[in-house]
Amino acid sequence: MRKPDPTAVSLPAVRMLRVDAEQAGQRIDNFLLRLCKGVPKSHVYKAVRNGEVRVNKGRIGADYRLQEGDSVRVPPMRLPAPGAARPVPPAVFPVVYEDDSLLVVDKPAGVAVHGGSGVSFGVIEQLRAAYPGASLELAHRLDRETSGLLMIAKRRKALVALHAMLREGLGHKQYLALVCGDWVNDKQHLRQPLLKWLTASGERRVRVDPEGRPAHTIITLRRRYGAYSLVQAELRSGRTHQIRVHLAHAGHPIVGDEKYGPDEVRAEFARLGLRRMFLHAWRLEIPHPITGTPLALEASLPPACEQVLARLQHLEPHS
Repeated sequence: MRKPDPTAVSLPAVRMLRVDAEQAGQRIDNFLLRLCKGVPKSHVYKAVRNGEVRVNKGRIGADYRLQEGDSVRVPPMRLPAPGAARPVPPAVFPVVYEDDSLLVVDKPAGVAVHGGSGVSFGVIEQLRAAYPGASLELAHRLDRETSGLLMIAKRRKALVALHAMLREGLGHKQYLALVCGDWVNDKQHLRQPLLKWLTASGERRVRVDPEGRPAHTIITLRRRYGAYSLVQAELRSGRTHQIRVHLAHAGHPIVGDEKYGPDEVRAEFARLGLRRMFLHAWRLEIPHPITGTPLALEASLPPACEQVLARLQHLEPHS
């Protein structure tokens, strides 16, 4: 007989919960993960797949969005025993803005925004661990290799408002990128449609394709460094890897980009001390999701990026 795990305990019984207005609109998987803190994601998704989790007495998928008044059946789930080690190490990231509804942090490069795809935890899980009891949800995402401004909603109403504003193009997200080549135009609009695809090994990629979704990036030249250029990229849509793919398709891949940039350039800049992709979400302009007050937030370039720009200023131009 299998011995019980002494480090875990079970909830005493099935729980029946009623969804209120603040909870409405959430996906059932996110609702359960917040409710059952510490329970492995695999356990939560298995409970949904097996029909142990029910809404209004019926089976649902993990992507079901809750409605006000829904009755949710939550089965007993194994939780860490009191005093057990926290499964996610808490972390506090540099705070650029915070109030009762919104948190904006400066995410470092190399840190995923959430767990999954081989990553046990990300920024959102670490923030939840650092702010126990708070209701924190990602308002948008940044690639793991990208640093800079990341918005986290602290209230459901703020999350819904932020999603609506980003869909409607009311927010302006601006990035700084160092790209290969001499960028010619002072300002250029890139509007190529983008399509997601998977490599033979299952790695997610994106390419320009007529069958893809519409995408719009505005590129503004900031400074030339011989064989490289510092540009500003403004997102007018929010597709996966949008800036990276648009710039690579234009013949100017981002320095340090492992997916869409040349290996020899990445190796060259590693010798200069830059061991990351040079893409940074540096400025955000958006109305406050609750008050409507205009917000203009900035996060300075990380020291590694500033240092490589200083080095480029003193290097001879490449032929």
